[in-house]
Amino acid sequence: MASQNALFGMGNPLLDICAVVDKDFLDKYALKPNDQILAEDKHKAMFEEVVKKFKVEYHAGGATQNSMKVAQWMIQKPPKVATFFGCIGKDRFGEILKEKAKEAHVDARYYEQSVEPTGTCAACITGDNRSLVANLAAANCYKKEKHLDLEENWKFVEKAKVFYIAGFFLTVSMESILKVAKHASENNKIFGMNLSAPFICKDFKDSLLKVMPYVDVLFGNETEAATFAREQGFETEDIEEIAKKTQSLPKVNKKRQRIVVFTQGKEGTVMTKGDKVETFPVLQIEESKIVDTNGAGDAFVGGFLSELVQDSPLEECIRAGHYAANVIIRHVGCTIAEKPDFQLLCLSFKISQAHIMMEPCKHFT
Repeated sequence: MASQNALFGMGNPLLDICAVVDKDFLDKYALKPNDQILAEDKHKAMFEEVVKKFKVEYHAGGATQNSMKVAQWMIQKPPKVATFFGCIGKDRFGEILKEKAKEAHVDARYYEQSVEPTGTCAACITGDNRSLVANLAAANCYKKEKHLDLEENWKFVEKAKVFYIAGFFLTVSMESILKVAKHASENNKIFGMNLSAPFICKDFKDSLLKVMPYVDVLFGNETEAATFAREQGFETEDIEEIAKKTQSLPKVNKKRQRIVVFTQGKEGTVMTKGDKVETFPVLQIEESKIVDTNGAGDAFVGGFLSELVQDSPLEECIRAGHYAANVIIRHVGCTIAEKPDFQLLCLSFKISQAHIMMEPCKHFT
């Protein structure tokens, strides 16, 4: 059993605006079908147009907040195992986010300010692809000295044993990330991070490398891994080699060897374990049951962390990640309806494995 506030996340809380759009809409705003970008001036009109032109759904979002929500859902009890820090506006959307966090049993400790409105993210869905355009607004206003440094907030950092921050937060508060990362390293706690998007690996690679020495668990997908490899001059496109080279980057806490986890959509998930690199097959799903892959990566991390915070073996963490992602892609956005049956699934798996072990080896009979 995980204890309350054992899992700590910090990032950009956003209200997701999800809509199935067409190619003309993507072309109009120069959006790629499967990408994540920060909104520029040319995208400002897009947020209004998507609401007027298409049927939209609103969901509490932001990469790290999604992962905390999924982790808490997987754990179920006790409530508030997951803690989340981020900045919102004092407005209606901010109130919605607070209510959604409460419903998800996540202990959200927002820094609230009046200068900028609560951030939004347009999730433009075409088939199995999604193009995310984030208008950070208030999320971009997080201040270490006004929130993280306060004693009543820092105590949640001290209470946690596993930390997770998506790479997107590198654009907001480097000093906050480094303070948490150094605390984790100095106290032999687990600090996890995500490459998050190709533009993070490219445009914020210097910031990423400043944090990397403190990273115990690094997540990313195949596209992000390839971009990271190019930017670091790894001179390989082989994802297993990229994982190995990433694992070997300088690290402060020598007590923990870095774990690198790269997802590849429907292909197997690659993970470094000791001196080896292993590939784990994902759960199969019929194409017709896939509603939206938006949030699958966040859900995988959430599932993984839900077991990591309970000191489960890494293989179990991977299985939990695959299970959570498999559930999420059946819904629009990173939304959850039913209670998880992951533990029942694990029990069935263990029973089947035991049955296989007990069977006589037919090759030699």
